[in-house]
Amino acid sequence: MKEGITVNINISPKAKNILEWVYCIIIAIVLALLFRYYVGTPTVVQQPSMYNTLEEGQRLILNRWVRTVHGEYKRGDIITFEAPSNPVPSAFEVDMNNPVAEYNYEPKGIFAKFAYYVLEFTKTSYIKRVIGVAGDRIRIEEGKVYLNDEELQESYLREGITTEGGTFSNITVPDGCVFVMGDNRPHSTDSRSFGCIPVEKIESKVLIRFWPFNKFGKVT
Repeated sequence: MKEGITVNINISPKAKNILEWVYCIIIAIVLALLFRYYVGTPTVVQQPSMYNTLEEGQRLILNRWVRTVHGEYKRGDIITFEAPSNPVPSAFEVDMNNPVAEYNYEPKGIFAKFAYYVLEFTKTSYIKRVIGVAGDRIRIEEGKVYLNDEELQESYLREGITTEGGTFSNITVPDGCVFVMGDNRPHSTDSRSFGCIPVEKIESKVLIRFWPFNKFGKVT
């Protein structure tokens, strides 16, 4: 009968300590990524399209749990979403019977998808306000917005701001979509240009502003 061969691997206390730290760091990174993707994450405003509700350089906490649990989005919510593939399509490229923004980019391979959807290294996102939800009739006329044939009262707009129409200025929001616009209407590329946003392309809802401190609190 042959005896088994036993191999003893001796790891020095110093190497063992390093390995433990490596394990801890890996676990912390994984937990942070899971929290960032499924629960919430900080971000910095990088666009002027929501001025003066939000200003460039301000820091926000985004609620991503609403996406995780497939929650609802209501009129007035400020959301972030994946930028459409064609933000300003020509009149020949749109289908007025299906006024939905075009999304035709899909990263190839598991690492490319991880970088795009989780790390968001190569992803562009927009931040806008929900104006209409599925079934709402949106009409923009003479500088005003009409929601279901009633003029929309927009107290969040700066005095003197008017809303110019675009390609999608008289539509009904399709099922599973929202119609969005920036508060800084003259300097916002939004649903007036690219159409309604599918709910599955929404990434988060703005929860609070934490910087600057004198404007800390819920954003409305």
